[in-house]
Amino acid sequence: MTTAPPTPPDTDAAAFVAALRRLKAWSGLSYRQLERRAKDAGHVLPYSTAATMLGRERLPRQELVAAFVAACGVRADEAQAWLDARVTIACGGPVVTTRSSRKRWPWQRCRAFAGALALAGALVVAAGGPFTDDVEVDEVGVSHHLPG
Repeated sequence: MTTAPPTPPDTDAAAFVAALRRLKAWSGLSYRQLERRAKDAGHVLPYSTAATMLGRERLPRQELVAAFVAACGVRADEAQAWLDARVTIACGGPVVTTRSSRKRWPWQRCRAFAGALALAGALVVAAGGPFTDDVEVDEVGVSHHLPG
């Protein structure tokens, strides 16, 4: 491993997985060796899972990418670049905001969406659960259960 490892693209899942394949080739390790090295680094990466991950065009889970990159020998900022690229692809890429002309990174958008989803769930629970057709509220705010 005298050359630098491949860099992760943040364009789409297929390109990302292709880059993971190049990373495996760069490492020169077998799937069984990757499994052992991931374990030594504190991760879980069964050899069959690694093989399946590289045989598909879908974006792998975050923890699999972390384990795979660590097993291949990528560390620190280079490893974080792989995780950041995965998040960028998963969340649809950076978005330029119009107010401040600064980039809004995907993890910020995903966090905002998750927060909005949690708030909506809390509001439904606070309202007494999901709305159904078997309850009618009169003008004074009293609910009446309809026969059904």
